Amino acid sequence: MPELPEVAAHAERLSAAFAGTPLARFEPMHPAVLKTFDPRPATAASKALKEVGHRGKYLLLRFGESDGGHEASDLTFVVHLMQAGRLRIDTKQDRKPRGGMARWTFADGPALLLTEAGTERRAGVWLLAGDPGAVEPLARLGPDAHTIGRDELAQRLTASSERVHGFLRDQSHLAGIGRLLANEILHSARISPFANTSRLDGEAVDRLHAAIAISIARGLAAEREREDMGRSQDRPSDVHHRVGEPCPACGDAVRSVEYRRYRVAYCPTCQTGGKVLADNTTSRFLK
Repeated sequence: MPELPEVAAHAERLSAAFAGTPLARFEPMHPAVLKTFDPRPATAASKALKEVGHRGKYLLLRFGESDGGHEASDLTFVVHLMQAGRLRIDTKQDRKPRGGMARWTFADGPALLLTEAGTERRAGVWLLAGDPGAVEPLARLGPDAHTIGRDELAQRLTASSERVHGFLRDQSHLAGIGRLLANEILHSARISPFANTSRLDGEAVDRLHAAIAISIARGLAAEREREDMGRSQDRPSDVHHRVGEPCPACGDAVRSVEYRRYRVAYCPTCQTGGKVLADNTTSRFLK
């Protein structure tokens, strides 16, 4: 699933390509894609795209118009790509594009097409009036991960009392971190993925806070070099997608704990004091 660096860089690309262009129409192409019924999509027609922003893993297509120098009637399409969704420039505008979920057609130039590979069809669009951050799905999100201060992070860690890998991926704690970033952040911070958040000392919190900023900045820099959103395998990583390879920091073999739908990658030397975690969902230390 695209994480904060990929979503943020893609928002910048789409803003550069479409900002200021009036919307002609929005067309849902799958019955489950539009999650809201009020306001109706037709109310966004003729409004100009002000910018494409982001919040956590969500893209925000903000449309509005100027009324005597004051912003009026702002509408925001909130888009969640889920695992296999992509929002790309659509120059062909085929009537039935493969995997088509929704299309934004602009008054001039190409359209924007939301597609989703596979059969699950979980990508979603919400059309919201006013402040989109005040209502679902954005209201439940914690702060964007790269914006959180050290002290607030410490407070959230202490209050949660859970495994730190799960904490990082919980969007109500921090928005924008997924499996890849969680693995990379904890490796950079030299913290076990199964450490309890309430037991991290001040030095560990310092390392974790710094690692969040470093890992997101690294991903964003790499993503800005791309012309389109890439695959997970294309993203910079030291442990994610590198199980069995030497750790770039110490040379030990990168290990993993396997779950049904994902894996937790880590380096024993860097993160668990040399101990290898059991390769099952109990995640106990091997003797």
